[in-house]
Amino acid sequence: MNRNFSAFCAAMLAFALMLVICGGFWANNKKFSLAETESTVKTVYLTFDDGPSDRVTPKILDVLAEENVKATFFIIGAQAENRKYIIKREFEEGHTVAVHSYTHKYNEIYSSVKNLIEDIDRCNDVIKGITGSRSSVYRFPGGSFGLSGGLISAVTAHGMRYVDWNASTRDAEICDATPSQILNATISTSAKAENVVLLAHDSTTKTATAEALKDIIRYYKDNGYVFGLF
Repeated sequence: MNRNFSAFCAAMLAFALMLVICGGFWANNKKFSLAETESTVKTVYLTFDDGPSDRVTPKILDVLAEENVKATFFIIGAQAENRKYIIKREFEEGHTVAVHSYTHKYNEIYSSVKNLIEDIDRCNDVIKGITGSRSSVYRFPGGSFGLSGGLISAVTAHGMRYVDWNASTRDAEICDATPSQILNATISTSAKAENVVLLAHDSTTKTATAEALKDIIRYYKDNGYVFGLF
């Protein structure tokens, strides 16, 4: 009886482990599905959320210019309205200015499809007012992970391409992160991915992200990555 029970437990453990492995594989592919067809060479997409900020975004732009690298900025419209010069600089220097949110207030944005689309359009109105054209690139506040299919399909039906991430600087997770912690998180979460969509932030408290950026870029260059743009 004990031997049979032990065998049953071992079988159940093996089955559970298989589910975890397969589930992780599916989840990673889902997160990464919007980038994996972008290039057949090792590619990293640098993405920055929650800007622009007067304190951090110009520093990030300076490093990108020095390293001759382009990035995608998912902006908050309410902040951009008072920092039009930064959005204009992003656009003129060849970066992608993309929609993140106008308000970044999750409870309001995700309360209905109507509110979500209105928030996107309001942010896009700001982008058009500064750059002359709307963006078709979007990042859900908090990412699309766990959102209802209705919200996601409404965004794609609205003509927007949404972009998640499969690696992170963890600059929004680690309290008072240092540049070295940000670099280490970047390397560890990138693992050995052939195509990397890296999450970072350029909001006003993320000075360490700007300080770590040159080393992050050098890491990817040293490891044979090219830099992609959404």
